[in-house]
This record gives sequence, structure tokens and C-alpha cells, in this order.
Amino acid sequence: MTTTSATINPQRLFAACCVALIVTAMTFAIRAGILTQLSADFDFTNAQLGWINGMAFLGFPVAMMFGGLIYNHVGARTLMYLAFACHLIGLVLTITANGFVTLLLSSFFIGFANGSVEAACNPLITDIYHTRKTAMLNKFHVWFPGGIVIGALVSSLMTKLGLDWQWQIAIMIIPTIIYGVMIFGQPFPTMANSETSTKTNIKALFTPLFIFMFFCMTVTAASEFGTQQWVDRIFGASGAHPMLVLALVTGLMALGRFFAGPIVEALNPVGVLLMSAVVTTIGILLLSIASGGLIYIAAMVFAIGVTYFWPTMIGFISEYQPKTGALGMSLLGGAGMFSMSMWNPVIGGWLDDAKAEAIASGVPAEAVELTAGQATLQNLALFPAFLIIAFTVLFVLRKRFAHNK
Repeated sequence: MTTTSATINPQRLFAACCVALIVTAMTFAIRAGILTQLSADFDFTNAQLGWINGMAFLGFPVAMMFGGLIYNHVGARTLMYLAFACHLIGLVLTITANGFVTLLLSSFFIGFANGSVEAACNPLITDIYHTRKTAMLNKFHVWFPGGIVIGALVSSLMTKLGLDWQWQIAIMIIPTIIYGVMIFGQPFPTMANSETSTKTNIKALFTPLFIFMFFCMTVTAASEFGTQQWVDRIFGASGAHPMLVLALVTGLMALGRFFAGPIVEALNPVGVLLMSAVVTTIGILLLSIASGGLIYIAAMVFAIGVTYFWPTMIGFISEYQPKTGALGMSLLGGAGMFSMSMWNPVIGGWLDDAKAEAIASGVPAEAVELTAGQATLQNLALFPAFLIIAFTVLFVLRKRFAHNK
């Protein structure tokens, strides 16, 4: 972190951040794709699967909060090293897991690694590209949906080839090694364009705008990941291939984020967030009534809605609350993932309850899973519906906080 800017390679560091984010995304996609196999091998209920998923979402915010607090002192390099080590530990523990407890532990390590990637890369990128923060954060976050596409297609192919879920986890070790090679021995820049006083960062957190966005982040994350992490269980009986639905959604997200610059410039970040909330609500409601091939159309609408949520929320804080520094960005991202550690078991419970209700109502056996999935999606639509109200208020007041930033 003490290296001069003349000796660093910004392009290599940005590329390493992108590969690390691909690994992060692949853990989401492949773990979503093996839920049914885990349920069969270990006889897990949907609620237990929710707890396993939830531990990854818990490890993520713990790492982001921890990383945000120490970033000013240790820098991005140390956090990237930590991410690399925890990715390897988590993947190996998952491959060798023999039950519920070991899968919980491995999920936490993987979540901690994923959070360390975000805690290191977001402030690093906004400092290197300080004149194009939101646009470059969107380009960086291209590789989250991009990595999910890669992971979803890999999971689908390996499942068709009859390879066990352990092999699907093992394949992620390859890109992990790649980003490790890219960062080890590389000089990292000082934070010349960011607020580096942790005391100032903490003080800036206690503003109405940051607190409001902190809460909204928990709901945007639930809108996006609450649907994507349960794609295999929700769409498994719908007539559409779950992993292809996930690949379609995330492929469109990657494309949208790559071209985010002109859209953010035209609508400003608040306008983008409001538009996203409206389209996401429509998309989830369409998914809740669609079946067969129409699910792919509904999934495209959903994808357009959630594309800009995460990077624009982070970029908004970086631009309009700059004194929160790396800590603010880390806490905001951590809030999103922490909310999923709570909501994942709830969503799993919704699925179990909806399935039991469908059976009790006399729904034909072949339609029980589809009915339960659609009922769960109707519950999930409440998240972005709330955001329409929240971001409308933010849009009305945008000139006030823009003037005060």
C-alpha cells in the first residue's frame, strides 16, 4: 500500500479484481445449481438448504465490515491475499464436507472470501478511477453476472455429464489460482483520492442519507439474490431449465453493466435505481405466473430490473457520501449480503409452507413444486415494490442531497 503510483499496473490490478469477482460469482451460481444434489445426498429440507446458503451470505458482510474497518491501515493488497486464502479453504472444505455442519462452515469461509474481494476491490477501483467511479464500478461488476453465467453453464454441463457436485466445486479452484498469481508480488497504490481517516469515515456514517441507503441496500439485495439463489428449487418443475434461466438473467446483466456509463449519465444514479425497482417488480410478478418458455421472457424483464442495483448503490455512496470512504462502501455491501443470511432460511420456509399448502389443497403431485415456486415469487415481489416507494422519495429529494454532497 506504500507503493508509488509510477510503479503500479492499474490494468493488471483491475483485471485481477475482475477474475476474483468471477470466482465470487461462480460460487453463487454453482452452489445454487447443486442444491438439489445436496438435498438428495444429505436428505436436507429446503430450510436446511437455506441455512447453508445463508452462511455464505453471513460470511460476506462479516468480511466486508471487518475489511472496511481495517482498509485504511492494511490496504487492498492484504485483503486480496485474505480473499485468496479463504477461497481455497472454503472450496476444499466444501469438497470434503460430510454433513450439515461442515457445509455450514465451508459456506462461511467462501462467503468471507467473497466479502473480502468486495471490501478490497470497490475502494481500490474508485480510487484508481476517481473521475469515473460509478461507471467503472459497473464495469467491474460486469463480472459478477458474467461469472454467474460461466458458473451456471459449467454447472449445467457437468450435471448433464453426470459429474458429482464435488467436481463442480473443484472447478472453481482454477480461476482462484489465476487471480492469486495476478496479485502476488504486485505493487498496490496508496489511497490518494479517497478519505483515509477512519474517524471521519465513521462520523460520516451517521447521516440520514447513508442510513436510508443502508436500509434500502438490504432490500435491493433481497430482490436480486432472493430470486437467483433459489432458481433451481423455484423453477425446477416449471418446464424451463433453471440454470439456463440463471445464465440468461446474468448474461443480460453483464451486458447492461458494461454499457452502464451513458445510462447513469442520462438518468443519474437515483433515476437508475427507481427505474430498476419498477422493472424488477414487474419481472418477478411475471415470473410468478409464467411457465414453460414464457419463463425466459419474464426472466429477461427481471434481469433488466436488477442489472444496476448493486453497483449503482455502491457508486451512489461513493459519489454522494465520499467521506464514508472504503468503510461506507464495505458496510453498504455488507448490509446487502447480511440481509440474505436472514432471508434465505425464510425463503426456504416459504417454499416448504407453499408446498405443504399445495398438497393440502389437492394440487396434482406433478404441479406441487411449480405452485409452491410461484407462490414464493409473489412474496419476493414485495421487496422491489417497497423500493419503488423508497426511491421515488429519494428521486424527489435528489437535488437537496446533490447540493450537500
